[in-house]
Amino acid sequence: MKTMPKPKDVDAYIATAPKEVRRKLKEIRTVIRKAAPDAEERISYGMPYYGYKGRLAYFAAFKKHIGLYVPTPVIEEHKSELTNYETAKATIRFPLNKKLPLGLIKKLVKARMKKNEARKEIG
Repeated sequence: MKTMPKPKDVDAYIATAPKEVRRKLKEIRTVIRKAAPDAEERISYGMPYYGYKGRLAYFAAFKKHIGLYVPTPVIEEHKSELTNYETAKATIRFPLNKKLPLGLIKKLVKARMKKNEARKEIG
């Protein structure tokens, strides 16, 4: 089986996604970049990565969902707002057949930014 080449940047990652998923990936990217305009954007672990004073967020497309990965404990702290989604310790799965909660994604990214900023001030 032929393996796909690893994308060199986020544009390439989105371009290799199935056509029907690309719009949602672009929406997540836009929300993260607006919420964290100073964040570094690159590919890490084969998926889009955003860093701002530490790890901020990753996202990836799958067959039936888009995974958003935000370092702990942000997801646990916002669990009441995430009841409509499958979650794990640092993962939220947004089904492809539903509209993305862009406001909630922005809120989660902002919450992680605050934690990263606070950690840098302490240490």
